[in-house]
Amino acid sequence: MIPRPLRLLPAALTIVALSACASAPESSTPASPASGDGHGAITGAEEVAEPPLGLLSIDAAGNAAVLDLRTEEATTLDRTAAPSALASDGRYGFVTTEEGVEVIDSGRWSWDHGDHFHYYLAEPALLGTVAGEGVATVVTGPLSTAGATGVFFGGSREAVLLDNKALSEGRLDELFRIEVNADTGLVAPIGEGALVAVDDTLVYHDSDGEPAESPVDCADASGAITTRVGLVVGCADGAVLAAWQDAGLTVERIPYPSGAVERALSFDGRKGRPTVAAVAGTTGFWLLDSRERTWTLVPTERPLTHVVAVDDAEGHVVAIDIDGRIVVHLADDGALVGATDPLLADGGAASSLTTDEQRAYVSDPAAGVVHEVDYADAARVARSLETPTAPAFVAEVGR
Repeated sequence: MIPRPLRLLPAALTIVALSACASAPESSTPASPASGDGHGAITGAEEVAEPPLGLLSIDAAGNAAVLDLRTEEATTLDRTAAPSALASDGRYGFVTTEEGVEVIDSGRWSWDHGDHFHYYLAEPALLGTVAGEGVATVVTGPLSTAGATGVFFGGSREAVLLDNKALSEGRLDELFRIEVNADTGLVAPIGEGALVAVDDTLVYHDSDGEPAESPVDCADASGAITTRVGLVVGCADGAVLAAWQDAGLTVERIPYPSGAVERALSFDGRKGRPTVAAVAGTTGFWLLDSRERTWTLVPTERPLTHVVAVDDAEGHVVAIDIDGRIVVHLADDGALVGATDPLLADGGAASSLTTDEQRAYVSDPAAGVVHEVDYADAARVARSLETPTAPAFVAEVGR
């Protein structure tokens, strides 16, 4: 297939509006097409009235379970191989093991329809293993029943794109598997395919694995996340913002401010919001507003190990500092508006941090609990939850 010239947009991207149950304003349209009949429903799933939030926990031996955050009832799952990492899109758990990536379906998900959501409950299940070697870098899309999930295996030097519709039906279907000449990289889903980081460029591959667009320069690509506006990929000199428009890829560069020293290596934010955060070395944190195309560097009194942008009306940013405190800043001026006492061993290096529209969840493997934090109330610890398996790895699901 002959690559098409890439369209570079010097101004704001315009994302294709979705058909919806009710019309949504363009600015609230998800970055990827919300495809699939039934608004994210699958056979056997029950539609519920509110997000079915839960905690997926996996211990060091691979024993997995889901804790319902409303009822605190537990559901145990089959055992995975010994895990070394866990990634999640808010429904699936992608568990890195020596054999590759094992996929857990928590049976809990939210389906973003632009101006409203649909919520579903189904039986959780272990779906199987995506074979691969070495460190696995997982990049997820905005919807669990449509689009795709990207996996890059550093050891076997393979880029894999998984079909999310098949995952929602209990199958592991690979849209493509490409051998690449690199030990590090990423596969970032967008449109009908994915951007694959190769040799300081991003190359768009369609669902058949064929390169279908001209390469995009992106030195030392690291970190990718889908925001409300588009797909963000971190580069040495800033970020690339990509969107799928009129059956083609559009990209825009968001360079770092002049004089920036510390770069962002990974991004995190509340799902479906335009602003994301990244640790900025030992200085503080970056905020990247993908709607305004701006970076903001926020210094903090202590270096951080994790940071997540809530991107709510007040602009809360939740982080863990090297003292093991859970801290809350405001995006506008960086003000510290809440902090716990030191709670986490080793500065929270082994902890996970997830936020939703009301709470943050911070795993504490040393104490064997997950702290539920009310970030809008000065980082008050509302509950310390005992998960049904030791919380070596934790993800919030149902989001």
